[in-house]
Amino acid sequence: MGCAPFEIEKELMQRGYRLVAGVDEAGRGPLAGPVFAAAVILDPDDVIEGLDDSKKLTPKKRDMLYDEIKRRAAAWAICSSDEKKIDEMNILAATLDAMSRAIEGLSARPDFVIVDGNQTPPTDIGTMAVIKGDSRSASIAAASILAKVERDRFMDGLDGLYPQYGFKKHKGYPTAEHRAAIIEYGPSPVHRRSFLKNLDRWRRED
Repeated sequence: MGCAPFEIEKELMQRGYRLVAGVDEAGRGPLAGPVFAAAVILDPDDVIEGLDDSKKLTPKKRDMLYDEIKRRAAAWAICSSDEKKIDEMNILAATLDAMSRAIEGLSARPDFVIVDGNQTPPTDIGTMAVIKGDSRSASIAAASILAKVERDRFMDGLDGLYPQYGFKKHKGYPTAEHRAAIIEYGPSPVHRRSFLKNLDRWRRED
């Protein structure tokens, strides 16, 4: 298995940006629960081995790296936007808002921010969007791991409150099992109402 390199960060550091933060999110697609965003500044003298796109890692490896990142990164922060904010703002705006707050929440102010994807959050710090950044940047990969693990654990907690929906298994993503549960029990308080516009069609197809 490959791992995300530290090359983008090194190039930016050579251009004078001493502290470079990577930013990523987890949970834009699910029907329920918050979207999480994380920001990470890695120590260039202590880059963690094995960092990669969180989706390419096993849950055990993600959990291990989650602890390593929190222990060894120069700075990290995790924020979320809940389902109410997602419904109010739309998922893109809510995601970018969580990213902005994660950047602001870092214990050290970054000199530059690199963000997975093709859009950057509102901030007065210089930013750059990096397509497939979680595979191309160790800092973004670290952020993807923090966001993914934090969100998965949050959804495991919601499973205890709403066991009929199976959140522990699918984490809120629109699986056939999840959609069937929504049809049977109706939406829970943590479902994103703006994501359930096809509920009547699901009922017809069922």
